[in-house]
Amino acid sequence: MHISAKDLAALIPTDFTLGVATAAFQIEGALTEDGRGPAGWDMFSAKDGAIVENHSPAVACDHYHRMPDDVALMKQLGVDSYRFSLSWSRIQPNGSGPVNPAGLAFYDRLLDELLANGISPMLTLYHWDTPLALDDAGGWMNRDTAYRLAEFAAIAAAAYGDRVARWCTINEPATVTTNGYTLGLHSPGEALMLNALPTVHHQLLGHGLAMQALRAAGVPGEVGMTNVYSPMVPNSINPLDKISAGLMDLAQNRLYADPVLTGKYPDLIRAAKFFGSFDHPDEDMDIISQPLDFYGLNYYMPTKVAVGPGEGAVPASMAEAMGSDLSAAGNGATPFHVKPWPEADITSYGWPVKPEYMRVALKEMAERYPNLPPVIITEGGASFEDIIVRDKSTNTTFIPDERRLKYLSDHIQSALQATAPGGEAEAIELRGYYVWSLMDNFEWSAGYNQPFGLLHVNRETLERTPKASYFWFQELIEERNLAAAAGAAVAQAASGEPDDVAVPSAAEVPDDGVTTSGASA
Repeated sequence: MHISAKDLAALIPTDFTLGVATAAFQIEGALTEDGRGPAGWDMFSAKDGAIVENHSPAVACDHYHRMPDDVALMKQLGVDSYRFSLSWSRIQPNGSGPVNPAGLAFYDRLLDELLANGISPMLTLYHWDTPLALDDAGGWMNRDTAYRLAEFAAIAAAAYGDRVARWCTINEPATVTTNGYTLGLHSPGEALMLNALPTVHHQLLGHGLAMQALRAAGVPGEVGMTNVYSPMVPNSINPLDKISAGLMDLAQNRLYADPVLTGKYPDLIRAAKFFGSFDHPDEDMDIISQPLDFYGLNYYMPTKVAVGPGEGAVPASMAEAMGSDLSAAGNGATPFHVKPWPEADITSYGWPVKPEYMRVALKEMAERYPNLPPVIITEGGASFEDIIVRDKSTNTTFIPDERRLKYLSDHIQSALQATAPGGEAEAIELRGYYVWSLMDNFEWSAGYNQPFGLLHVNRETLERTPKASYFWFQELIEERNLAAAAGAAVAQAASGEPDDVAVPSAAEVPDDGVTTSGASA
């Protein structure tokens, strides 16, 4: 049995952010409305077989039209913060040049709606939806795209800088390189293998240039970036498995974190002469490694690695979930491969559920980067098939997603304990956890078959229905608020100041009682 919401809330430090996250392309829809230009993902998604069952992102969750209702559901949930991304081509249709006033206005309305409801905005500049014009010019293989991201950052800073509490420059460059340019599973669909390496440097440079643009604009909000992290675990005691896990760690974790946090690429990368992709002006590394206000860490799972090419680039369960046959990508392509975890519960994506490795991830980060800035878990969550239960007498639905609820509870607990005094990663100042995702959405190449949401989205009516995990997260936030109020009252009493802090009992906390009637149909 997982820890109770009340006991978990007692572990949450002061000023710890509890939030939810989404990305523009996955929820907005309205791809051809109000002057939005095409993105590379528009074209990639239109290719037969690129998306499982040829699902279309054209409508997605229709957040573009239902945004006020979605913010109301966040308000009822009680979250401190909402992490969202800008659609680059909605604001700057060609990825350079003139802006689209209607696109700017949409995020103006979103920010005002969030602030009016007491929700702090965390804005991601780039979450994978490159404008098509830039993709046609080479995308992240082209160094110029980094400068275009900086220009976009300046536009966003001028429009929204007064209202954004936290900025993420770029989301998961490792996934963009690996899935978009190495294996061809995501837009732009390039299977370049090692020839994709320039995209690593160009994305990191884009991050650094975007940071410069935001700071030059004087934005008061904190600025950071987000990398995905997966601890790499040898499949056996075979020394070659250990070496393989180290290589995978280098390729998926350190290749992206080291330049940002240490100012240089890993030694093996720099020593390997065939990696000429990383030839660059010396000043690039100063730009890439500017001090961060926070470091965003997306954590979902560990990865088990074995020597040899194996039968595929990822476990068969994951390939099936993505609607892709990855055997060709794996055979002979790399000297190592990913193995399944037979003893572990797995998500619908085929990802192992191993919350104890959240502690490992944070411990490794603390040991590798002694000067690590404060850390925020900017994404964490799980995809599970949801069972919808309908009470015919009241015509209401309930979604008892116990596995997702337990995943979130166990992972938040693991992160808090690891970074608490005496924990294995106590050197890390952990400032928050954002659940991926607020709602079921267009999960890239997996279409709508991988639901991560706290809110179920009916694919026919687009009606939002809170799941059990939504109500659990709501309870966690309420218990955290009660504990914080009680702590403040105790501190004030100890100081000898007049006690004017009212501490509500649990019975007095308003029951937000979210029902589907509060959402758009």
